Amino acid sequence: MKNKLETDVQFLPGVGPRRASLLRSELEVSTIGDLLHLFPFRYIDRSSIQKIADIRSTGSYVQILGEVTALELTGQGNRQRLSVIVRDSSGEMELVFFKATKYIAERLRKGSVFLFFGKPSTFNGKLNMVHPEIDAPPSEGAANYPGVLTGVYPSTEKLRNGGITGKVMNRLMSAAIEYAIPDIAETLPEYILREKGLPPLRYAIRNIHFPSDQTALAKAQYRLKWEELFLLQLSLVKQKYIRSRASTGIVMPNVGEAFNACYKALPYDLTGAQKRVIKEIRSDMMSGRQMNRLLQGDVGSGKTMVAVLSALLAVGNGAQACIMAPTEVLARQHYLNISRYLAPTGVACSLLIGSTTKAERKPILKGLEDGSIGIIIGTHALIEDPVIFRNLGLAVIDEQHRFGVEQRSRLWAKGRDGIPPHVLVMTATPIPRTLAMTLYGDLDVSVIDEMPPGRKPVKTILIGEGKKPVLYNFMKNQIAKGRQVFIVYPLIFESEKMDYRNLEAGYEEIVTRFPLPQYKVAIVHGQQTSEVKKLNMDAFAAGRADILVSTTVIEVGVDVPNATVIVIESAERFGLAQLHQLRGRVGRGSDESFCVLVHGNKVSKESQKRLELMCATENGFDLAEEDLKMRGPGDLEGTQQSGLPIDLKIASLSHDGQILSDARLYAEHILSADPTLSATENAPLLNELRKDKYIIRDFSVIS
Repeated sequence: MKNKLETDVQFLPGVGPRRASLLRSELEVSTIGDLLHLFPFRYIDRSSIQKIADIRSTGSYVQILGEVTALELTGQGNRQRLSVIVRDSSGEMELVFFKATKYIAERLRKGSVFLFFGKPSTFNGKLNMVHPEIDAPPSEGAANYPGVLTGVYPSTEKLRNGGITGKVMNRLMSAAIEYAIPDIAETLPEYILREKGLPPLRYAIRNIHFPSDQTALAKAQYRLKWEELFLLQLSLVKQKYIRSRASTGIVMPNVGEAFNACYKALPYDLTGAQKRVIKEIRSDMMSGRQMNRLLQGDVGSGKTMVAVLSALLAVGNGAQACIMAPTEVLARQHYLNISRYLAPTGVACSLLIGSTTKAERKPILKGLEDGSIGIIIGTHALIEDPVIFRNLGLAVIDEQHRFGVEQRSRLWAKGRDGIPPHVLVMTATPIPRTLAMTLYGDLDVSVIDEMPPGRKPVKTILIGEGKKPVLYNFMKNQIAKGRQVFIVYPLIFESEKMDYRNLEAGYEEIVTRFPLPQYKVAIVHGQQTSEVKKLNMDAFAAGRADILVSTTVIEVGVDVPNATVIVIESAERFGLAQLHQLRGRVGRGSDESFCVLVHGNKVSKESQKRLELMCATENGFDLAEEDLKMRGPGDLEGTQQSGLPIDLKIASLSHDGQILSDARLYAEHILSADPTLSATENAPLLNELRKDKYIIRDFSVIS
């Protein structure tokens, strides 16, 4: 017999084909099971009744018990208005209805008493309520509300127009529970419920929709959130266990002369964090299993140095290493810096990018195939078919979120004899712990959480449009001292004409304020050819231009130690993570550096808070945590994207970090004893993981 949870929602009393079609298109609810997993996002307390005299127009819901003393129906056809006056012992109030006016007028007979529930507002200096909900007085109507807390569900205008109001939703939910609750099977083993003190699933489902009181609601919410995060982590950790057992990696026991030569020649000491991370990488590369490690480090924390030393470990074991960057600008920059570090080692290093000419390519491809090139730096040109390695042992991916899974897997296929290379993924976008555990839950994560000594903090200042003249004078003073300035415009989407006008107008204004021959201004944006972009970028990097006006193409990796000022126009349009990335473009030399955030005239409260936070802290991880709380996980990269491997129904990565950590530890504890979940008691878990929801769409699985 079919499980009632799988029954099409149209067969639930009160739904029918038309409403079922709405529920499907608006809320992705197709079955009764889907309906029961649509959880309220807040609750209204229906237990208290207020006196009319005590009501204020505050925007919060109130409930009154009043007697109907007068009714007046005005207007014609669709423009009818029903005014109802109700009274209690403290005073009277007007209720207004614009829909179903005849039906309501017949129901609300003069002298009858009802419960009215709604949001008070003020019209012509008088309090009223528009379209309140109407219920029989408590003695008759108590059966309608199993609990005193009423859930408020996600809704849309189409749903409301189709007759699925909040009240109807509550009725449908009540019917769904009564119909299907016997078919709700427990998803967690008995021992987990006992050890974690969790209520049964049936209790949780009933009380998430119709809580008997606040305590029951809290228990239900905790159970459902914990289960959701636990199953997600269980899936990720299980993938990690399976891969670490299955994936043979090239054993690299040696340190090698090249590593020692580079290390000894360093003009400074590595930070404690850099040393710790190199140890973690070395132990992975010696283990005989393929390394899959994510390296997080703030802008300027020394990730490139770690990448170079890791590449030299591979070379010291007779293998080759490749370092893949998302843009030609960044690849070129890596090449210049890394070549300097490699000078004392004698290791051959080359650059392979889209614009490398055919004549330049030939010796590079030969050197990779015969093994004479030890380290290659490039863009996705590295994954093209003609590129054949003699023995690729390590792949380093910089800013990995810019590469697709398919692109990366083509690189792993270039390993020798079918053995994939060790993989080190690097990102300068600090990812909050909770998000890293979810997006990269099947990777080992290393964090460089300290800055190299001598790096001065960047002073961040927030100004309005009106302060521009003062800003221009400040820029002129800095240029007079031989420094350079970045000016960034928020070209969020390449197609936005308005943004182009901003950029063009901004460029015109800068050229007017900073005229030739005294000042030289370069401009870079996404619509230029790579030659023009390179020409302008190189002019700025070499000091031939004083100011670089640009879009966010400079966000990742442009290294100009002489630039001490970055001006970010319309700063309120950027996310914290992106602002922090941009700020990292300055402060790379020994001079004091400044980040000036210029905001427009209309700034929302949230944007103001974000900008003030930027001025208050330089710690990228603190900012990322705040960004997650303020914007939610879907928008962390600064452009809207879903950003999550699964759709969380009730848990929130921004607010449930504690539950997530506990769920992760517990998942590891279970899998350490039973990696394949083959024990009889774990059968329910294996069953849950087989559901589509927990087959994680691959972000980080990089081999």
